This record gives sequence, C-alpha cells and structure tokens, in this order.
Amino acid sequence: MDTRRALLDALAADDGPVSGPALAESLGVSRAAVWKAVEGLREDGFAVKSTAAGYVAPDEPGYSGPGIAFGLDAPYSVEYHDRIASTNERARELAAEGETDVAVVADEQTGSRGRLDREWVAPSGGVWLSVLTRPDVPTARAPLFTLAAAVATTDAAREAGVDARIKWPNDVLVGGNGSGSEVPDPAAPGRGGPKLAGILTEMEGEADRVGWLVVGVGVNANLDPETLPAGATSLSAERGGPIDRRRFAATLLERYAELTASPGALDEVLPAWRERASTLGRRVRVDTAEGVVEGTAVDVTEPGALVVDTDEGRRRVHAGDCEHLRDAA
Repeated sequence: MDTRRALLDALAADDGPVSGPALAESLGVSRAAVWKAVEGLREDGFAVKSTAAGYVAPDEPGYSGPGIAFGLDAPYSVEYHDRIASTNERARELAAEGETDVAVVADEQTGSRGRLDREWVAPSGGVWLSVLTRPDVPTARAPLFTLAAAVATTDAAREAGVDARIKWPNDVLVGGNGSGSEVPDPAAPGRGGPKLAGILTEMEGEADRVGWLVVGVGVNANLDPETLPAGATSLSAERGGPIDRRRFAATLLERYAELTASPGALDEVLPAWRERASTLGRRVRVDTAEGVVEGTAVDVTEPGALVVDTDEGRRRVHAGDCEHLRDAA
C-alpha cells in the first residue's frame, strides 16, 4: 500500500507522464515494483494511464469498495454493493457470522427503512452505509454511537461545503443554529430545516455489555430533491453541484472511528454533538411512549437524553419523535 500511495503522489506532483525508471529511482524501488504498484492501483479503481513517455496520474477512483478503502484512516474493511436491500440487514448478517469492524456501503438500497420502520428512499447517488463494530462498552452507553454518527455525518457534510446541523436524536439538517429565530422552511415543517441524512442504530448484547452494534447512515448526496420525500434535500442541491461521494464516505468513517475509538473518546461525543445541534435552545414537542413533552430543549445528557424545560418542570426524554416549534410571538 505504501508503494502505491507514494506512486500516486509522485504522479500527481508532475504535470505530464513519468517514466517507469524515473519513478523507480525517485521511490527507491525496482521497476518491477513500480509495475506491480501500477497494476494494484488499477485493480483498486485508479485508472493509471500508460503512454510512450510513461505513466500519467489517474483521475480519482469511482465510488467503490477499493476506492473508499484506499488510504482510509479508519479500522474498517469495506464491503461494497452496487445494489442491496439494506446495508443494516447485511451488517446484521455479518455480525451473526462473527465479523466485526466492517463498513457495508451501497450505491442503492431497495428495502431500506428509517426509524420506527418509516420508509426511506435510497436510490443510486446517495451515501448509504452501515458500520458493524463490537465495542467494549456497557449497553447503557450504546446511544452515544448514534450521536457520534450524527457528528461524523455533520462534519463530512460541512467539509463538502454544506452547513449541516443535528436535530435530536438522529437527523442531520441543513442550517438552523438552535436559536429558534430562523423563518421555518415551509417544506420541512417541524424540522427546523430540510433533512439531509438519518441514522438508525441496532445492537445485540447482554444487560451490561454490547455484543455487536450496527450504525446505519443514509445521506442524500447527489440526488435531485424532487425525487425525495417532502422536507428533504440533498448535498448536491445545497452546494450547487455534485460532491465526491468517495471522499465523503471516507471522511464520515474516519470521524466516526475517531469519536468511538475508546471510552475516553466517547466522553467527547456529547460536547461535539452540542456544538452542532439545531435542537438546543428551541421550543420542541416530543411524542414519547409516556405522552407528549413540550417545552424548551436545553441540553443533551449521557447517554443521549434530551433535557426539556416544561411548564411542569425539567424533563429528561430518552426516546421519542421531536418536532421543532415556532417560538411564541
């Protein structure tokens, strides 16, 4: 991998073709090693061109397993599918087979679902992925992985040029600074901004320990908003052009790995989530199994509970459907 990466860097640094002997000399390897590295790059989706004068730097690889995995600074293998029913479903199958640290990525999902079994449109052009891990943490801390995925998705969207923020518990929206002062988007009632992404976490384990955990992330990347449900948008629509899905997926996976690398890293998830939240400071209505909680969202506490100041006092909500409300005039 080091030779291939060094070869790519050497080709990218030159405006024209670079001969095999020149590459071998600059990299300190044999000509046979250069040829082997070129063939390996081609197998990984990097179309290195050969001319009479030498090799030419390739374009970025397509959205593929090898393309995402190449240079990925995260401890995951990548299993890629052009078309699959559900990346979460496939990740659960891998968990049953004893696998771990796998990112299942698909160009298109045909049987995807959102939270509470809601329909989730996942056509070609989005970023649909699920990460299977076996974290050594108590079951009570599992919700932090959902928050970590929201932070990672938000950071990847921002790197792609889109002002993304998080709506409790697991939606990533465009804009909304949490002050409640913005004019609500009529196409996205109750959200605080059109929806870019959603997250669905599933797990299995004992009462005090996680066995396996799957975090599924669905991002409307290079999609036409007209093909999406009401209240949704896409990264390409917001930035006025397509994004590099390979880079986006890699950034998301790397950030998620960083946030969940250890119990100490998990301690930093809540502060990061708060900084990116659109829900905090807003009036909200949360439908829970115990009834409706309405008031001002003031904080999120471990392991991801929303703290709401209501007329009857402060409430902690662990699960529910959250709607952003307009402030009273």
